[in-house]
Amino acid sequence: MSEPAARPKTKSRRRGPRVRKIPQRTCVACRQARPKRELIRLVRTPDGVEIDATGKKAGRGAYLCRYRQCWDAGLGRRSLDHALKAQITTENREALARFAAQLPPTPPPEG
Repeated sequence: MSEPAARPKTKSRRRGPRVRKIPQRTCVACRQARPKRELIRLVRTPDGVEIDATGKKAGRGAYLCRYRQCWDAGLGRRSLDHALKAQITTENREALARFAAQLPPTPPPEG
């Protein structure tokens, strides 16, 4: 009689905590990829453009950094209009500019 065949060695699975992927999004003004939670989502709705605090509203969305310089660039260069594939009304643009005025002007220096 022949001996039973030896089982082939299998790779052992890694044990330990699972590494969670952090969703990345790109700011439409500065084109820098950041974690989704660090950005503010704007959504196109039938009523116009709204700030989506929850990040879950239905509609076409675009992301901007939490700094005034990105909001000024996004509204000024019309990159936000292009990303949302819609013309932002003067009324919506003014409301977004008022919101942007409350944000810090630039990111803090890294160090």
